[in-house]
Amino acid sequence: MTRPTTQREKASALLQRAASPLSTAAMAGMDEQKAWFRDLSAEDRSWVGMIVQAGIRGFTTWFRDHGDSWDLSTEADSAIAAQVFGAAPRALAGVITLQQTVDLVRLTIDVVEQNLDELLGKELAPVVHEGLLRYGRELAFATAEVYARAAEARGAWDARLEALVVDSVLRSESDETVLSRASALGWGARGAVVVVLGRAAPGSTVNIFDDVRRSARQHDMDALCAVQGDRMVVILGGVEAPEAAGRAVGGHFADGPLVCGPLAHDLAHAQHSAGAAEAAFRVATAWPDAPRPVAADDLLPERVLAGDETARAQLVDEIYLPLTERPDTLIATLDMYFSHGGSVEGAARALFVHPNTIRYRLRQAAEITGLTPTQPRDGYTLAVALTCGRLAEA
Repeated sequence: MTRPTTQREKASALLQRAASPLSTAAMAGMDEQKAWFRDLSAEDRSWVGMIVQAGIRGFTTWFRDHGDSWDLSTEADSAIAAQVFGAAPRALAGVITLQQTVDLVRLTIDVVEQNLDELLGKELAPVVHEGLLRYGRELAFATAEVYARAAEARGAWDARLEALVVDSVLRSESDETVLSRASALGWGARGAVVVVLGRAAPGSTVNIFDDVRRSARQHDMDALCAVQGDRMVVILGGVEAPEAAGRAVGGHFADGPLVCGPLAHDLAHAQHSAGAAEAAFRVATAWPDAPRPVAADDLLPERVLAGDETARAQLVDEIYLPLTERPDTLIATLDMYFSHGGSVEGAARALFVHPNTIRYRLRQAAEITGLTPTQPRDGYTLAVALTCGRLAEA
């Protein structure tokens, strides 16, 4: 004996036949009401059309197969996402926004609702309206899932790209490719660049990097971040003063030494700042009372003792050689001042001059080098520079 056809089965059969006209009506509504849809290329409009058709076909299939149960499991929700949005390429998520996709879903559901009474009649339409309401809710969740996955994938890709850019700068491989990649990450390519290096703070690197970028933007700077082992590297652009830039983001590093490299002209030359920052960071613990952040150039003596040839050459070129261009009495005065434990009177007695003469020569040395011999740290740097200069001459 043949089983009587239920209302749901009758409505399902009518929906199956009406799927194509409903899709056509939805596309016509999109073209009429949504300016952004008209601005899409012909290829992208065709992909949108496939989404609309897949959505309506998906509803008719879902309505037919669910029987008397409206409950949807997580697996069913994922199936809806794959069925509706799987027809279009992933790149489409970068063409139309989430808001535009929501508009697309809402308009399609509206078109279906508006035509149900005419297609099914007053007897069958109510049960389909109820099913459409529940399906529309699940489709909204599926839409959010698609864009959340796209955002997650883009975020992971950006993180890898950012780490690659920072690594290229540290390895002195900055070229047009690196600049192009940095530009894709939002790097503004404006102003001087400085590299800040310190211990990585515990916690999610995604959150830490977001905090670093937020702090950088507040000071009108760009930022690129990467974690390498237990240290975090931040490249800042649009910098005027290295130490001030380091303080702006210093709170996002873990406790311990925080080093700022010297200013570089732009990202293409940032490897010089990165090299100095790395060398200084390796020896920063040798100066326990160093400020935080500390400039890489302030750690030149420690870098020299660790075998940094760049630091040795910098001390010779910027401190020793300028001193040799003045009368020999200037270097002799510094030698005697240091050998007498920083005593002006002791140096004066040894050189048979008045103490004020010693003070005058020390001021001259400070004007030439930017280092004050009477300050312990500056005096230490000057003493190491004199040693390096004499070794270079020998």
